[in-house]
Amino acid sequence: MNRTMSRVIGWDLGGVHVKAALVEDGRVVEAVQAPCRLWRGVPALDETFSHLPEWVRGEAAHAVTMTGELTDCFADRADGVHQLSAWAAATLTGHVRIYAGRAGFLPVEDARAHAADIASANWHATAALIGRHVGHALLVDIGSTTADLIPIVNGKPAAQGYSDAERLETGELVYTGVVRTPLLAFATHAPWRGRLTRLMAETFASTADIYRLTGELPEGADQQYSADLKGKSTPETETRLARMVGRDRGEGSAEEWRALAGWFAEAQLRPLQDAAAILLSRSDLPEDAPLVVCGAGRFLAERLAARLGRRSVPLTETIAGSLGGGNAAWVSTCGPAVAVGLIA
Repeated sequence: MNRTMSRVIGWDLGGVHVKAALVEDGRVVEAVQAPCRLWRGVPALDETFSHLPEWVRGEAAHAVTMTGELTDCFADRADGVHQLSAWAAATLTGHVRIYAGRAGFLPVEDARAHAADIASANWHATAALIGRHVGHALLVDIGSTTADLIPIVNGKPAAQGYSDAERLETGELVYTGVVRTPLLAFATHAPWRGRLTRLMAETFASTADIYRLTGELPEGADQQYSADLKGKSTPETETRLARMVGRDRGEGSAEEWRALAGWFAEAQLRPLQDAAAILLSRSDLPEDAPLVVCGAGRFLAERLAARLGRRSVPLTETIAGSLGGGNAAWVSTCGPAVAVGLIA
């Protein structure tokens, strides 16, 4: 990327969110996330773009990473990479390059040929940025849908997998997040009044519901519709959770629903702990390597670090010298967009 341009906008084009970060003179000054119904087709990006702050429409050097190529409106990943890259080139004002992870930044016209490098490489950008500041660490980025656990060794991303398929095999991608994940994804039973009851095989409730009840869900993190397309008040949230155990809300107390939510939160943490423990057992990660944590689920990543007996370091602390007043919570949530903006 041409560093003579002092204004860079980093983009992370996802299947349900678009994230953008404004970098001026090497410092992050704004970061934003907006919902996007990309499964309806590429025009959904135009809808989302129209609701973003005015600064996204200014001339800049644009650095683009993506995960939206997974969306089922595309024929395959290569098609998704091509269409998302073409949208960026046609919509964004200024010079546009696409982040291809291990292959670096590429011009838009090369995107289809390098689709395997570009597809869902946003994790690589965040890890590469952290590696500029920390020699050895485990990046734990827990978002609304997925969790990336990426070893950083000698200042470089050291994941054993690269594609989503490979990282699912290595445990470096855990398909669980703090907003959109159905509770059935990590539990089949739950405790209720002295018994272990089976769960209803329905997507009545998601993780946003449990963290609303535990009081841990960050403000603004849940930008998606609830499972029943109803509101997000405490009574409505309790109603969805109650259905998971075949109950109506009135059959339990507020304390019982909070306790059940806390149990689900613990159940979600267990596979993350297992995956992290395996990665931290690698011989190239020292025993004092911290967890660098970010994402909408940073609170869960911090709990994971405590469970593992490791120090947790917020991404915003790691890159403190590159922050210029942007909201720290959104900088953390928009980590990959921030990363491509800073390393472009």
